[in-house]
Amino acid sequence: MSKAFTRERESEDDEDLDASPTLHQGAKNYITPGGYRRLLEEFDQLWKEERPVLVKTITWAASNGDRSENGDYIYGKKRLREIDRRIRFLSKRIEHSEVIDPAQRGDCDQVFFGATVTVSNPRGEEKTYSIVGMDEVDLDRGRISWISPLAMALLKAREGDVVMLRTPGGAEELGIVEIRYEAIEA
Repeated sequence: MSKAFTRERESEDDEDLDASPTLHQGAKNYITPGGYRRLLEEFDQLWKEERPVLVKTITWAASNGDRSENGDYIYGKKRLREIDRRIRFLSKRIEHSEVIDPAQRGDCDQVFFGATVTVSNPRGEEKTYSIVGMDEVDLDRGRISWISPLAMALLKAREGDVVMLRTPGGAEELGIVEIRYEAIEA
């Protein structure tokens, strides 16, 4: 059987490295200073450290001769594709980033990007969320994307307002208890 019929596509070899939502053409990638710094650090680490070492390994493995059974060469090339794809993704995110520092917003009584909002549900349970960029989401730390349904429901609300969050289980009312703007560390 021809190798053309048995070879898997390269994209199936890799899980989706770019699992973050994609930006629409011309859309801004709103991000906090800490999140932007984290993107730059990852880009630099891949571009200046991992990639050069991997290229040296691949070059060495290619010089050993038969590449068809050379694990260092085969897996090195696969990893290089993964790194290059991630570098392209990060460079696009960085290029379209608009850094917004919530600590510089000052006194604001409305919910916008960078706000840390405490909400209360009808059962009296309070939760605090920080509205951050798509690349900074961390639900364990209460960080939600500015394009998430919860953030969209909260945007432009004020303390004391009640907003409706539409979920698959039905609508839920959330009361805005507190809004504050402070530095959000990555």
